[in-house]
Amino acid sequence: FTTFFSQLPDPAIEDQGKDYIRPILNKYAALCVRCPDYGTRTNTVVLVDSEGRVTFTERNMINADVNQWKTSTYEFKLHS
Repeated sequence: FTTFFSQLPDPAIEDQGKDYIRPILNKYAALCVRCPDYGTRTNTVVLVDSEGRVTFTERNMINADVNQWKTSTYEFKLHS
């Protein structure tokens, strides 16, 4: 794999199948995916400021219902 990846970006490789693969990648790389039997169930954001203060926020879908979400936030300070 190292040899292959060292050649990127290669426009000839990137263009192969782009009309087929790009829509699939965009669909599954979205912030919130909604497909039959597959989708986003959790979103997580971690913020760290210059003072080492961390805010960890996570949003979880409840009972696979896209209209019900629980948000939890935790704050703490990193030890140096």
